[in-house]
Amino acid sequence: MTSSLPPLNPLLQQCGKRTRDIFAAGLDESLRDEEKSARIRLSVKMNDEYKEVRELPGSLLAQQGPVGPARPKEQRKAITAGPSSEAGRMIAQIDNTPVAQPSTFSSSSNLRTALQLHKTTRTIKPTYHASWKLVRVISGHLGWVRSVAVEPGNQWFATGAGDRVIKIWDLASGELKLSLTGHISTVRGLAVSSRHPYLFSCGEDKMVKCWDLEANKVIRHYHGHLSGVYALSLHPTLDVLVTSGRDASARVWDMRTKAQIHVLAGHTATVADVKCQESEPQVITGSMDSTVRLWDLAAGKTLTTLTHHKKSVRALAIHPTEYSFASASAGGNNIKKWKCPEGTFVFNFSGQNAIINTLSVNSEGVFFSGGDNGSLSLWDYDTGTAFQTMDDIPQPGSLEAEAGVFCSTFDMTGTRLITGGADKTIKDNLKYEKCGVTTAALRASGGNCRKYDECDRDGVEEVLYALA
Repeated sequence: MTSSLPPLNPLLQQCGKRTRDIFAAGLDESLRDEEKSARIRLSVKMNDEYKEVRELPGSLLAQQGPVGPARPKEQRKAITAGPSSEAGRMIAQIDNTPVAQPSTFSSSSNLRTALQLHKTTRTIKPTYHASWKLVRVISGHLGWVRSVAVEPGNQWFATGAGDRVIKIWDLASGELKLSLTGHISTVRGLAVSSRHPYLFSCGEDKMVKCWDLEANKVIRHYHGHLSGVYALSLHPTLDVLVTSGRDASARVWDMRTKAQIHVLAGHTATVADVKCQESEPQVITGSMDSTVRLWDLAAGKTLTTLTHHKKSVRALAIHPTEYSFASASAGGNNIKKWKCPEGTFVFNFSGQNAIINTLSVNSEGVFFSGGDNGSLSLWDYDTGTAFQTMDDIPQPGSLEAEAGVFCSTFDMTGTRLITGGADKTIKDNLKYEKCGVTTAALRASGGNCRKYDECDRDGVEEVLYALA
């Protein structure tokens, strides 16, 4: 005859009850910590953790003087909100006399001088720059003009647009010289090599092409980007090409062998612009993740990440002679100047509250920024002062919303500024210097003034019309 085992649930409940009865009972009063030992433990902790910060070092105490607000002489009773906690009462008993330290200024005159210096506004006088005027509008593209590059010999320039065509224009006359077809989507970046007869292009079709300008055909493709390629830049001394795009990476290519040397990974969104320079940092990228990264080209790693921008960084510009660069995004205080090689922040170019699509700077310190709303600003690069602001005028047949400026570049002399925009045109801006020729001298010369094209003096047109 087999006896059945008792069920487990009642046994477990009974054991649980007994365990609770043992451990839930109140502890013996003799086992509680004495108040004295608690105070000792608390004072040791205060001494160990806060001894170094409870009073100033001797060197700073020696500099202190009687400057500062005087303490009230009579003792005033503090209003308490009720009984404090046990720990608070212990702390008050241990350290009940905090010493009030006076001001660290040695005398009232030093304090007065510091306040006056703080209120003084220091203004730096900007360098004078001549005004710029629109002299030519070039039509020919059937889509938004997204990229422009000037040939190092300053004879022609190239533009790429949403119509998938690269067009070569004569710089002096603005006439179309050549059209190159091969891309199957918008051409977003162009660069002309100063050491080879090559033109490099990239587009939203993931393609990076090398064009031989002697044969006017594509001789190399650089495969590797996983999405549209938005920008490219040539290294000034190495046979290296750097491209960036929507796959959140910048890629370094060997120009000759088409090999991918590095994948510069680290950005978390589209890398909208990339620039190369000869000295460190040799590669700079700006991304839609609102950061700018400075890269070690040899190691293929990030040197510094600049996080000052609040929105997408869409444009970069490296000064041709000064060891600095600028970056631009959207919103207020959106154009920033940085010092190389550490990427030290210098100042903001304040005043153009727009999405900045393009930046350009010449060797004379004229800094151009073009906005998505058609606003154009010319700045003194040294001081960040805007000396000229304009609005892009959409061409007849375009919508008012098509006033955005997408790309820009100065020619090799720095006296011409070429921009491309949403109205499918290329605009040529020229620097106008006042030549000093008076209307009387112009009348005496019979209107034969060789500087007429550069002249911006009132009355010249009337005089020439009267002489004619």
